[in-house]
Amino acid sequence: MTTAALPHIGLPPGADRPRDASGDDHTATLYRYVLQRGELGPLEPAAAELGVPVSTLLVAATRLVELRLVATGDGPDGRLVPTPPELATDLLVAPIERAIYRRRELADRLRESIHAVTAPASDEAEPRVEPDTLTGIAEIRGLFKLATPTCRRELVVLRPGHVAEEVLDELLDPCFEVLERKVPTRVLAPHRSRTGFAARAKATRLATAGAQIRTLSQVPRAAVVFDRSSAVLVSVSEHAEPTARLVRDADVVRFLLELFDQLWEDAAPFASGDPGYAEAADDLRQSLARLMAQGLTDEVIARRLGMSVRTCRRHIAELLRGLDAVSRFQAGVRAATRFPLTPPNHPTGSGG
Repeated sequence: MTTAALPHIGLPPGADRPRDASGDDHTATLYRYVLQRGELGPLEPAAAELGVPVSTLLVAATRLVELRLVATGDGPDGRLVPTPPELATDLLVAPIERAIYRRRELADRLRESIHAVTAPASDEAEPRVEPDTLTGIAEIRGLFKLATPTCRRELVVLRPGHVAEEVLDELLDPCFEVLERKVPTRVLAPHRSRTGFAARAKATRLATAGAQIRTLSQVPRAAVVFDRSSAVLVSVSEHAEPTARLVRDADVVRFLLELFDQLWEDAAPFASGDPGYAEAADDLRQSLARLMAQGLTDEVIARRLGMSVRTCRRHIAELLRGLDAVSRFQAGVRAATRFPLTPPNHPTGSGG
C-alpha cells in the first residue's frame, strides 16, 4: 500500500480522544524517519528499512496524519511531508483552547443574567466590577487567542522573569501574533533577557519582528493591555496552575498604562546587537547595591531582580570587586557614595 491513500483515510472512531502515548513508539520512529528524508513514499521500502510490518507502519502513518505531524505534499503523487510540531500543535490544540474560553465566557454571561434577575433590589444599584478569572494554560491561551485578532492600535506587555518562565512564555506567545499585522507593540522585560542564550533569543526574535523592548531590574508582574481598553493580569507559580484576570474597568486599565509608561521611561532599550548587560549595567549595579543595603539575602535579591541565585551571586561578586569591598557591609557603605540607594521615580514592586 502506498501513502497516496493515507490522507484519504477517515479518522477512526474516537480519534478525537487522547490515546495512551505508550502505544506510539512506532509512530515516533516513523516521524523521525520522515524528518530525515523529508517525505514518506511507499510504505513497503520504509517497512523493510525500519524492520516492522507494513500493517504496523500503516497504523503509525495514520496516527501521524491524525496528529497533523504529516500532511499531503504539493507533488502529484500525494506523498506525505513532515509538519513542524509547533504548527501541528496549533492546528489541533488552538480550536480546543478557543472552545474552552467560549464556554467559560458563555457560563459567565449566563451567571450574570441569572444574577440580574434574582439579585435583591438593593444590589441592583451596585455594578459588578469583579474581573473575570481564568485558571489553567488552556483557558488563558484561549483568552489571548480571542483577544489578539481584535487588537489594532497597540499591545503593551509586562513580562517579569525567572519564576515559571516557560509557562509564562507559553501563555504570552499568542499575543505576539499582532506583530504579523504591524500592530505597535511595547514589551518591558527584566535585564536578564539580555543574557543567556534562550532568553536573549526570545527577545531578539520579538525585536526582529518589530516589537520595542526595554529592560529594567524589576518588572512588577505579568500583564497585557490590548488597545488601551482591556487588560489581562497573569499570575504564574512553580507550584500551582497559572491564573489570569480579565479587566475592563477603564480606571484600572488607565492605572496599568500609567505605571507601564513610567517604568518604560526609566528602562534601557534592547537591541539584538547589544552586548549583554552593557546598556543596563548602571541600573543593575544600583539595584544590587540598594537591595544589599537593605540586608536582603542573595535568594531574595535574585527573586526581586528576576534572575537565578547563581547569576545574582556572580553580579554581586562583580559589584564587590568594582567597589573594592571585602564585605557586603563595606560594599553598602561605598555604594551609598556612588549610587543613589533610593529607588528611581517608579515603584519597585516584586519581581514576577
